[in-house]
Amino acid sequence: MLILGSLPGEASLAARQYYAHPQNRFWHLIGGVTGIDLVALDYDARLAAVQAAGIALWDTVASARRSGSLDSAIRHAEHAPLADLVARLPQLRAVAFNGRKASTIGRPQLARTQLALIDLPSSSPAYAAMPLAEKERLWGKLGEFLTHPLASAPRAPHG
Repeated sequence: MLILGSLPGEASLAARQYYAHPQNRFWHLIGGVTGIDLVALDYDARLAAVQAAGIALWDTVASARRSGSLDSAIRHAEHAPLADLVARLPQLRAVAFNGRKASTIGRPQLARTQLALIDLPSSSPAYAAMPLAEKERLWGKLGEFLTHPLASAPRAPHG
């Protein structure tokens, strides 16, 4: 499975990490899908866990100008070559779009593929219109597309 965001926000760019803003719910939501407390892990362990679950992360925007972190502020966007990417991933079964902007950009590029295309509510703290429980329910549907057993994925320490 490939999960596509739009463009990393300021906190993520500064940290050089996906979904680095402390209020972004991505790691919580995808942790619910994998059954792993990803929030409790350091960044490298988070990446290893999602990779072990058969999940890859990327963005629909390759480059752009933006003041702040809101998708609505993205200007002069150069779209990532998604069709080229998925053509190199023969085991890929599904692409999930984290938020409306990612879907608006990514869906047209992948419309002719045989992949399942899944629109998700944004994990961003800026999207507060939907209760977290509803986001968890919708994100939980990704579980059917996981291809790898999770037994070997790193787990958060207890205590």
